[in-house]
Amino acid sequence: MADSPVLRSGFAAPSTPTLRTRRARWKDGRLLLGVLLVAITALAGAKLLAAADDTTAVWAAKRDIPLGVTISGDDLTTMNVRFTSDDVAGRYVAADADLKGMVATRAIGKGEFVPLQAATTKSDSERTELPLSVAAGRLPSDIAVGDHVDIWVVPKEQPAAKLWAEVRIVQLDTVKGVSGSSARRQVLIGLDSKDLNQLPKTLALLNTGEPVLVRRGR
Repeated sequence: MADSPVLRSGFAAPSTPTLRTRRARWKDGRLLLGVLLVAITALAGAKLLAAADDTTAVWAAKRDIPLGVTISGDDLTTMNVRFTSDDVAGRYVAADADLKGMVATRAIGKGEFVPLQAATTKSDSERTELPLSVAAGRLPSDIAVGDHVDIWVVPKEQPAAKLWAEVRIVQLDTVKGVSGSSARRQVLIGLDSKDLNQLPKTLALLNTGEPVLVRRGR
């Protein structure tokens, strides 16, 4: 029997879709997504670590520390703090500073960061503190607690006289006054026992003119 004639339409028979190609593309998409997720996770982790490193270690009170108490290691603990600025961080005692044997110049509450002005040496704690009102133009603009200064008085129509040499700045307040000519700083200085014998004389000289603070080398 003769073979049946093959009907030809002029078009090739439709091919079976290749599923392999589609699977490969699907896998490539998942691979790309996975790489992207890994990259995002790594970036987030790096930022988290960087933020964790952006802290400052400071001393904090482990318990209440009363005024005048000699500070011991049992009174302190360290805390890592993320301050808003270096200026704010600079107000507190860094954890690498040795506070043992220092004397609390004010009460420090439990959990409180130890302020720079809240502790001093035993010798400084025994000093007599004298407040002075100083015109803003008669002391260094960047004067700070802990600086040592010579204090002079400039009487009217008289030579300047030195009142104290190398006295320590114990405390400073903000500038008071409206204009530059009237602005004043309230300065607390620490006087040694040897300075007390001449205190009446120096105070009398101080009343004759304006005090001038000359900072010694830091």
